[in-house]
Amino acid sequence: MKYGVFLPSARNGFTISEAAPLYDPSFEHNLEATLEAERQGFDFALAMMKWKGFGGTTGYWDGCLETFTLCAGMAARTSKIQLIPSTTLLTTHPAVCARMIATINDISGGRCGLNIVTGWNHIEYESMGIWPGSDYYERRYDYAAEYIHVVKRLWTEDEVTHDGEFFKLNRATVSPKPAKMPTIVSAGQSPKGLDFTVNNADYSFVMTGTENLKKFTSTMNEKAAAVGRQVGTLPLYAVITGRTDAEAQRLADDVIAKADRSAIGNILGSAALDTNEGGSSSHLQAALDLPAEQGNMAFMSFPLLCGTPETVASKINDIVAETGVPGVMMSWLDFTAGIREFGEKIAPKVKY
Repeated sequence: MKYGVFLPSARNGFTISEAAPLYDPSFEHNLEATLEAERQGFDFALAMMKWKGFGGTTGYWDGCLETFTLCAGMAARTSKIQLIPSTTLLTTHPAVCARMIATINDISGGRCGLNIVTGWNHIEYESMGIWPGSDYYERRYDYAAEYIHVVKRLWTEDEVTHDGEFFKLNRATVSPKPAKMPTIVSAGQSPKGLDFTVNNADYSFVMTGTENLKKFTSTMNEKAAAVGRQVGTLPLYAVITGRTDAEAQRLADDVIAKADRSAIGNILGSAALDTNEGGSSSHLQAALDLPAEQGNMAFMSFPLLCGTPETVASKINDIVAETGVPGVMMSWLDFTAGIREFGEKIAPKVKY
């Protein structure tokens, strides 16, 4: 099993509620969580990127650390765990992205991957004057495919000349190069996003309940096999534990009862403009009133693993048995304490 941390690189992490801890992101907080994950044998830590948050009473994601520099700093302070920054494609030229990943790989001894973010929230890109227009919703995976094609060429070829629809390079170079091809991650859940991941990424992380996860994983495996590739599916979960299952459920119910409806409304308003049906934005729109175990919006639509450590371990065992996923990525209300408890009390009871 692979275990990953979805780092709290943005304000308040991944819980949109006045019942959750409210904090600005900091390097020390993220480093502390990552070092604890490394001590507990976690495989990777992924940092998301938002250029503009969603406000509300909690100021949700109104602050965010830039992920390349964040991961570069943590690369110098860690020794084993893989670090995965996120590139928001519209903000970063592929040649710049390729060189930054190569640099972090040099700092870390080859432990840097890359998360591809095509970008559906037009407001954050309009704030910088770089939103290309509503037709980008339909073309963004074509853009992403050319982007990652250029990045991979720069990692493997001495010089790259490229004359594409979106990018033009003339004898561009990246040196020194990564010693091995960095791991590529993508979160596309729509049909177009899934096809992009099948052809370009090593892992897909998804936000969905077990029944949909079974279907998604089966489709992913079939499509990847058809093109001669293997792509792992990593479901994303929020984790809340207690001394009893009832205590943990009370904590979860309190988070939902005190959800920041204003911030959630701002998220859903942006998501509603995305015409790429079936993807992450569609999932967010459907999650407002879902049960917590299926992905309520108070937990940013992440399905919730809730209960005693023994109950959470049992739920993970059931998920893996039903879906065959190779690992999970998680978030917590208190990241460092949650990661420590997971490593000490939950992971030993997971049988995969």
